[in-house]
Amino acid sequence: MNGWIQAGTVRELREQGPKLIKGGIVVFYHEDEVHALDNRCPHLGFPLHMGSLCKGILTCHWHHARFDVCSGGTLDPWADDVPVHDVTVQDGLIRVNPNSRNGNQVQLYKNRLLSGLEQNIGLVIAKAIVGLMEAGVPETEIAAIGIEFGVKQRRQGWGSGLTILTAMANVLPKLDKQGRILALFQGLLRTARDSAGSGTRFLLEPLPNTGITEERLTEWYRDCIEVRDTRGAERVLLTAVQAGTDEKRLFSMMSMAATDHFYMNGGHTLDFHNKAFESLKYVGREQRNYVLASLVPMFGDASRSEELHSWQSPVNLVQPLKEAFEELLNMDVSSGNGGSGIDDEELLQALLGDEPIRTFRALKEALLGGASPVRISQIAALAAAERVVRFHTQNDFGDWISVLHTFTHAHAVHEGLIRSADPWLVRGIFHTAAAIYLDRFLNIPAAPRPAAIGAAEDVPQPAELLEILDKQQQVAPAAEWAIRYLRSGGKPEPLFNVLGHALLREDAEFHSFQMYEAAVSEYDRWASESGPFAEKARETLILAVTRYLAAHAPTSRETPHTAKIAWRLHRGENLFEEE
Repeated sequence: MNGWIQAGTVRELREQGPKLIKGGIVVFYHEDEVHALDNRCPHLGFPLHMGSLCKGILTCHWHHARFDVCSGGTLDPWADDVPVHDVTVQDGLIRVNPNSRNGNQVQLYKNRLLSGLEQNIGLVIAKAIVGLMEAGVPETEIAAIGIEFGVKQRRQGWGSGLTILTAMANVLPKLDKQGRILALFQGLLRTARDSAGSGTRFLLEPLPNTGITEERLTEWYRDCIEVRDTRGAERVLLTAVQAGTDEKRLFSMMSMAATDHFYMNGGHTLDFHNKAFESLKYVGREQRNYVLASLVPMFGDASRSEELHSWQSPVNLVQPLKEAFEELLNMDVSSGNGGSGIDDEELLQALLGDEPIRTFRALKEALLGGASPVRISQIAALAAAERVVRFHTQNDFGDWISVLHTFTHAHAVHEGLIRSADPWLVRGIFHTAAAIYLDRFLNIPAAPRPAAIGAAEDVPQPAELLEILDKQQQVAPAAEWAIRYLRSGGKPEPLFNVLGHALLREDAEFHSFQMYEAAVSEYDRWASESGPFAEKARETLILAVTRYLAAHAPTSRETPHTAKIAWRLHRGENLFEEE
C-alpha cells in the first residue's frame, strides 16, 4: 500500500458524490462499490466526474461516450477504453493505486493500434502511435504493424495506403518528433481507410512440385500476368518464395512482368512494386509471402500504355521501343557500372527534347556503349523532376498528376536498378523517356525557373515556407523562397523537415506523399556528388517538391488535427477548456 492515495471515506463519497484525487483520478461510489478511473474521457479529455453514472455505465456528457465503470471498457470503440485504478477499502477508508491496472503499456498500445486499424478509427490509431513512441518503441516497428495489417486485410492487394505508409517510414529520419508522429499517423490511417470493408486476404498455396527451376517459374509467372491470370501468378510466385529464391531474383522476376507492357497503370505498377520491396526491411521474414503476393492482384485490370492512342499517334512510340528492346536484350547491358558513354547534361537535354526517336537512340547507344543503367535512370528521374519544375500553372490543375506519375515511375526504375541490375528492367528507362516526351506540352510555355532575387545575407527561416503555404496559389512564391534559401546557404536537413511538415499538416492526396518521398530519395542520391551539374540536380529536386506541395495546399487539415489531439491527450492537457 506504499504510495497509494487516500481518497477519503466511503460515507463521504456516498453523501458528497464523485471525488477528484491526486493524479487526475476520479473516485465513484456506485451500487455499494467504490471505483476509480482516470478522470479524463479518453476521447477528448472531458472530465468524467461531470458525467453521469447509471446501471454501471459512466457516460461522458461531451460526446456521450459510455464506459463500464468497473473495467473502463467502452461501448463506443471510437472513444477508446478509460484507464482504471485498483481500490482498497479498510474500516471505511478508501485508498487508490496511482498506477492504472492496464499492465504492459507497450502491448496495450500495440493492441489498441491494431484495433484502430481494424475499426478504421483515427483517434485510436493516433493515440496508440503516441503511446508507443513515448514508450520508446522504434518508429519502424510501429510502421511494420500497419504493413502487416494492410497486406493481410486488403483483399485487392497492395494499394495507395501501403504505399504511403512505406514512403513515410522511409522519410522518418528527415523529420523531427512531431513530424514522425504525423508521418506514421498519415500512413497508418491511410492503410486503415484503404482496408476498410475490404475483407481478409487469404493466400493460395504454392505448387506441390518443389523441383521447378527458377527460369521455368519466371516463364510461368510472366505467362500468367500476360493473360491477367492473377491466381495462377500468385501460386507460381509463392512457389518461388518457398524454393528459397532471394529478394533480388524475386524482384527481377516480378519487375520483368511489370515491364513486359509499357508504363503499366500510368506508372503505378512499378512504383508499387518498388515500395513493396522497400517495405520488406520493416517487416519480419515470415511476412514476405503476404507482401509480395499483395502485388499480384493489380495486374488483373492494369492499363497497358502501348494500347493507348497517345502512345501510337501522331508519333508511334511503340514500334521503335519494341525494336530497341529486342536489340538490347540480345546483349549484356546490365554490367555497365560507370559513367562511360554518356554526358549527363547532353542526356538530360535529350530526354527533355521533342524528338523521341532520337532520345530512344541516345539511350540505346549509351547502354550498348557500357554506360551504367543506374546512372541513366538517375538522369531520367532528374528529367522527370524538371518537368515538374517547368509545369506552368495555367495548365489544367489535374495535369499535375501526369508529371507526378512520370517522376515517381522514374524514381521506381532508378531504385529498382539499384536493387537488381536486370537487363529486362532497362525497359523501364525507355518507358520513362516516352512519358517525359508525352508530358512536353505541359511545359509549353515553361514556368520560368525562379531566380535568387533578393537573396538575404542571413538564411531565411524554414518556418517562413509554412506561412507562404497557408494561402492558395503560392507555387511561384514558394519556389522563389526555396531558391533564396538554397542560394543563401541553407542546409538541406531543416528544409526537408519543413517540407515534410508542409505535407503532413495537410489532408494531402496520395500523390503528394509520393512526390515528397521520391524527391527526398533522389536528392540523397545526388548528395554525395559535387560539381555544377549535381548542384543543379539537387536544386531541381527541391524546386519540384516545393512547387508540387504548394499547388496542393492548403486543405482543411482535419487529419493532422486528430494527431494533435492524441498528443495533447497523452501529455495530460485539457482539450475541453478554452485556449
